Amino acid sequence: REAFEAEDVKGVILRINSPGGSPVQAGYINDEVRRLKAKYKKDKGRDMPVYAVAVDLCASGGYYIAVAADKIYADKGSLVGSIGVRMDSFGFQKAMEDLGVERRLLTAGDHKGMLDPFSPLKEQDRVFVQAMLDQLHGQFIQVVKDGRGERLKGGDEVFSGLFWSGEQAVGLGLVDGLGSSASVARDQIGAETIVDYT
Repeated sequence: REAFEAEDVKGVILRINSPGGSPVQAGYINDEVRRLKAKYKKDKGRDMPVYAVAVDLCASGGYYIAVAADKIYADKGSLVGSIGVRMDSFGFQKAMEDLGVERRLLTAGDHKGMLDPFSPLKEQDRVFVQAMLDQLHGQFIQVVKDGRGERLKGGDEVFSGLFWSGEQAVGLGLVDGLGSSASVARDQIGAETIVDYT
């Protein structure tokens, strides 16, 4: 907000170095960048250019944030993409049986113990969680399509959870070009001075 409100700002760079994280937190940031862009245009009658620059990693939730920008740049060696959703767990039931350990899990609610690593995974629970993950993945895909539009050149593999080098990401339309924060500020925005608002 400070960057959008500063008088001498010519453009905003979102410098992203993240392997991802919560889809909710990434969504909050994506929504806020879009809100600030719309507010600036309404208040000033012109667009504030917003660029995302991928550093080492711009993956998953990091990429979710990046697609709110007008353009995305990366280094040729940056890792970009990982458009997918995951939930981690493990199954320890067999080892407990082998050790003679009895699991005592008390719950109120038929599914409250869902995904407990010390209990067997019920098929109905697996189906339920998979449907939820598929829904979240669909939301992520839509945000990417909304942000990148016709620039996306890849097929379904783009949304498979794979990630690519910055160089490969240009060819897939995941990023617009190669560059750093300094080169984007200088060459795209026309500003030599970068102010860090973090």
